[in-house]
Amino acid sequence: MTNFINYMISQKSQIISLLWQHIQLTLIAIIFAIIIGIPLGILVSKNEKIRKYVIGIINIFQAIPSMALLGLLVPILGIGSKPAIVAVVLYSLLPIVKNTSTGILGIDKNIIESATGIGLTSKQILYKIQLPLALPIIMAGIRISAVTAVGLMTLAAFIGAGGLGYLVFSGVQTVNNIMILAGAIPACLLALLVDYLFSKVEKSVMAIYSSSKTSKKSTKGNHLVAKVCTTLLVVAVIFTSFGQSFSKKDTIIVGSKDYTEGMILSNICAELLEEYTDYNIERKMNMGTTVLWNAITNGEVDVCTDYTGTILMNCLKEKAAGDADDVYARVKDQLDKQYEIKVLEPYGFNNTYTLAMEPEVAQKYNIETYSDLTEYSRNFVFSPTLAFENREDGLPGLQQNYDLKFKDIKSMDGALRYQALKKGDAQVIDAYSTDGLLKKFNLKVLKDDKEFFPPYYAVPLVREEVVKEHPEVKEILNKLSGKIDEETMINLNYQVDEEGKTPEDVAHDFLVEQKLINK
Repeated sequence: MTNFINYMISQKSQIISLLWQHIQLTLIAIIFAIIIGIPLGILVSKNEKIRKYVIGIINIFQAIPSMALLGLLVPILGIGSKPAIVAVVLYSLLPIVKNTSTGILGIDKNIIESATGIGLTSKQILYKIQLPLALPIIMAGIRISAVTAVGLMTLAAFIGAGGLGYLVFSGVQTVNNIMILAGAIPACLLALLVDYLFSKVEKSVMAIYSSSKTSKKSTKGNHLVAKVCTTLLVVAVIFTSFGQSFSKKDTIIVGSKDYTEGMILSNICAELLEEYTDYNIERKMNMGTTVLWNAITNGEVDVCTDYTGTILMNCLKEKAAGDADDVYARVKDQLDKQYEIKVLEPYGFNNTYTLAMEPEVAQKYNIETYSDLTEYSRNFVFSPTLAFENREDGLPGLQQNYDLKFKDIKSMDGALRYQALKKGDAQVIDAYSTDGLLKKFNLKVLKDDKEFFPPYYAVPLVREEVVKEHPEVKEILNKLSGKIDEETMINLNYQVDEEGKTPEDVAHDFLVEQKLINK
């Protein structure tokens, strides 16, 4: 408990910033869900023929896994807040639409007939009779959607939109329960707050339609609450939608991959640019490899870190051949020609893929190399990351070169595979050679004796357009050339994975230590 409190205090600025991002994104999604959902609910209540089609389509969206939906939206809407908001809106529609239609259809027909009899039009009946009477049911649907939206918005972190999900997923990646709780607990409290606010809005709106049963004083108070809540919602929408218009003209977006090393290196680049320029440096962290690659090729990210072997085999679809310098030269040339992306000077370390085991298991079977593993692979469960299982420079190529045939393959999220190894649910995992978790869990790293994996030298990538507009960016980032070797990178990762430091703090301390920035 003490460690958690200390973490919350030390990282209060980051947590508050992420909380505010989460609030903005959630409120925008809720507002759009209401704007779309209530009219749809009214429509399906009036037209039985289209009801089943509309509800059916909404149910289909509800059934699509959240990560799959985000994956489908990113190519269309790009990274950041837009796909996250759209996804949450789609998931939030069902309770609002169904409750709206159910509330209207559940009104006593005699009441509607009486209203028609005294000469009220359909529009008047809707606004004066049906909506007021159905309001409790409608608000119940809105409150369900609002609370659900808070939880779903944690997914925004996967595509660089920020929010409390950044802490949750970073905690999962680094096996840091304190960081997970630092994101999850504020999200839970926010859900309770949203539910409370919407309950107040519900009472206020109800008071408008039942003033005869409410005192003027109470009604006035409820009106005030409604105005305050509505104002907060509108301000959140305006701030998020147009806030960038008030930022500095020159904005450079720095992106990162969704693991410790990627976030450390991107924060190093971002802080270095902040130190030597007056530009507005925007961070979009914690993105998947493919998402980040698409983001920089589409111009949604300006600067990021990637690896020569990954680019060569996974992006350029070329076979690995030659030494580290040859691979670097090919990648540099092809990215410039095909994508107008400049490859800067390497940081100085090679973070290649490797396979790891518990030392006791490796010693029992006398396994030192991948070839040794081949003989016993049928006895073992292999737990790679999802990316490794499907990449050409991952499991498919590895199996072809070493004839590995595992007893079972259970893919899972990055840090979870380390836990599976420690619990005995898996005997072999993939890993990065500079991964701090290798040191944390004291694992046996096997030797790639056939040299299947190409050199994976970490390099900064910058869009050519940015280099042309801001040529100093290249010079600034090249200050990092040769500054980080394998041992240094392992220690930097270890500080996050084991010691519980944030990637931002580790990046800052490194830059100070290297005398690249002032304290």
